[in-house]
Amino acid sequence: MVDLDVAREALDPTPWGSRLLGTTAEQSGVRRIRIQLLLTSSIVVTNCFGIALVVVLVGFVLPGPPLFTKELLTLNFVVFPLYAFLAVVIGVVWGTGWCLRTLHWAIDPDRVPDEAEQAATTSVPAHLVIVEAALWFGGLVLMTPLYGHADRGLIAKVILGIVFGAIVVCANSFLAAEFALRPVTARVLDAAESQRHQGIGVFGRSVLAWILGTAAPVTLSMIVAVLALLEPTVSTARLAACVLVLGATTLVFGIVLMTQALSAALAPIRSVRRALHRVEDGDLTARVTVFDGTELGELQNGFNRMVQRVRDRDRIQDLFGRHVGHDVAAAAITQEPELGGQECSAAALFVDIIGSTTMTATRPATEVVEILNRFFDLVVDEVERHGGLLNKFEGDAALAIFGAPAPLECAENAALACARAIQRRLSASATDFTAGIGVAAGRVVAGNIGARNRYEFTVIGDAVNEAARLCELAKHDRSRVLASAAILGAAHSEEGEHWCLGESVMLRGRVEPTVLARPRTTMYRA
Repeated sequence: MVDLDVAREALDPTPWGSRLLGTTAEQSGVRRIRIQLLLTSSIVVTNCFGIALVVVLVGFVLPGPPLFTKELLTLNFVVFPLYAFLAVVIGVVWGTGWCLRTLHWAIDPDRVPDEAEQAATTSVPAHLVIVEAALWFGGLVLMTPLYGHADRGLIAKVILGIVFGAIVVCANSFLAAEFALRPVTARVLDAAESQRHQGIGVFGRSVLAWILGTAAPVTLSMIVAVLALLEPTVSTARLAACVLVLGATTLVFGIVLMTQALSAALAPIRSVRRALHRVEDGDLTARVTVFDGTELGELQNGFNRMVQRVRDRDRIQDLFGRHVGHDVAAAAITQEPELGGQECSAAALFVDIIGSTTMTATRPATEVVEILNRFFDLVVDEVERHGGLLNKFEGDAALAIFGAPAPLECAENAALACARAIQRRLSASATDFTAGIGVAAGRVVAGNIGARNRYEFTVIGDAVNEAARLCELAKHDRSRVLASAAILGAAHSEEGEHWCLGESVMLRGRVEPTVLARPRTTMYRA
């Protein structure tokens, strides 16, 4: 498992869309500390920023009575800072403490969360928002009466400032929590039976960014305009300053929040894009870590399912090719399968182990199977090296076809050269068995033979029968390899130099005699 994680890390150093979230090879204890630090820092930073925003809005931007007066020193520098400090501490302890208890199952890297743990984990961002909203609402309930008691004109300013700050903090806390919890969300989505998105969705994120970055500042600007109309004492310069500050806030917050929303949307898309490049390069082991709870998570999961199906199809095609030959498999995949065949010129090579019956009777079955596998491994290697197709295995024998279904420039040459190569390797290797080999060529019919729902590719013709009879005869011939004069005449002169014509014989089941040919290197072997 560790080696697999290291390999994935090398291919994708940011499995969850950011280096801040670590890697898949990271230990669970380190990852837990990382998530806790991210959650804690996000709560502290967003709340401090929201508090600073409230101070700026109430103290300098919103129209109304001045905030920094002697009468309000205690409220400004004792009560408000004290509550703000306590709220941040409570938020950190309450929020992160609950989160860590909820995510306790994630400490075990091999544990699969149950349905209750899955539901609790996916609700963590929303729970943090509730915690933040409760603390800010407490500040609103506490500060509004205190400042209103000192000056009734401050009530509207305090309410607007705290509400706007609460919106900023809650929205940012939600997005930050979603970001920090991606590694845990990935495990939840991997364990979930339903792959439907469980978050607010891409549309919800976009709307959230718009509300916080555009709608809220614009609404606040409109409220400022209404307050200015209701309070004639507001100067034009003050109103202009308010509009400028709120406009700048809209621009800054708009781009920041849009960046957050786009980053959250682009992270899963980039992970899929990287994996797609790996698949294009032929790596079918590519897999995307599903860490997004929106529709983009469905995209990531869909990619994984697609690649899995491609892997399955590739494996089936490979197995199919091993059973029937890769040329036959390729033809079956690219063409409409049908019964029957086409007539063509081809060469047939038949090879059969000598003394296989005695070997089977005197040796254990496992040993016989091992011998056959070594024998066929040699035969298949030479047949494919010479461009042929190992058409079928028949017990301890095999039939190879040259020129069908894929045509060869000179099938006769390839078959004769392959026969010599097989015999040469059998003679040179330290095997306790030998084989007879027969080679012939002629017109054959190659195609699918069988029933409509079950058939196989085969080659039928006189050349196949002749090769089988030559193989029977070769078992008792000192050369162990026999070919017909007809195939030797069709071969190129370079290959013909390796063969020598011999006597004429009447093969079993044939009506005309066959002139034999033997390899020159074996014709005088005892």
